[in-house]
Amino acid sequence: MADASVPHVFHRIHSSYKQMSVKEKKIADYVLENPEKIIHSTINQLSDDLHVADATVFRFCKHLGFKGYQAMKISLASELVTPIEDIHEDIKEEDSETTIMNKVFQSNMTALAHTRDIQKKETLQEALTILLEAGQVHFYGSGGSGVTAQDGQHKFMRTGLSSLAYTDNHLQLMAASQLKPKDAAFFISHTGANKDLLEVLEVAKSRGARTIAITNYAKSPLTKQADISLYTVAQETEYRSEALASRIAELSLLDTLYVNYCVKRKQQTQEALSLIREAISRKRL
Repeated sequence: MADASVPHVFHRIHSSYKQMSVKEKKIADYVLENPEKIIHSTINQLSDDLHVADATVFRFCKHLGFKGYQAMKISLASELVTPIEDIHEDIKEEDSETTIMNKVFQSNMTALAHTRDIQKKETLQEALTILLEAGQVHFYGSGGSGVTAQDGQHKFMRTGLSSLAYTDNHLQLMAASQLKPKDAAFFISHTGANKDLLEVLEVAKSRGARTIAITNYAKSPLTKQADISLYTVAQETEYRSEALASRIAELSLLDTLYVNYCVKRKQQTQEALSLIREAISRKRL
């Protein structure tokens, strides 16, 4: 998950909220509604106010990716000193076309900024290492996430690394059964709770492949089973689901890994691009 030195307590709460227990949601609601009070309270004071055990508050902080209550307070204090612009942009019926455009663009830019800021350096390095050692890379996604999977194939095909994308569940299972040890497999799911995709991940792991999840939810079945996870940050608006808002963040995470791979495999990528450009040139007049 994100490095605890980076703020964004609010966004960590939002991304994990649906998977929280009743007591964790009680703490989360209190933090969101009383952030100033939290930074001046001890863990004992908070647990007394909410009638929960100190251990429950501590586990809540750990679930958000912090070492403990004090680490969460420090990040929360930083967030209050430098407020983060709300990603949620309400669209009103009376908004003009250009106003709606500005709100959509701002929402995308905010999602990108927040997604960038919660990435953990070590996780990105590990994902890149998996790709550099892979004989091939597969991208799996269903529905809207299938579009992201296909974009991943399109990008990495240009590097000379054998790249394939699958959006049909039967083909996903068949392809996963053919993976070899150290092959890379991306599993893209906004919720991280797609049952079909989890079955494919199980097959991929049984073949010794290394698995990377891209999801919006830190506490999800997908993140529990994948070797490593990269997270997006997005919130829902009235006319736009959070899954749609997160798509551009998913694409940008793949862009990040693609460019890093190209830098590390410069000659291989240049040779592959040369062949691709030569082949595509046949389609031009």
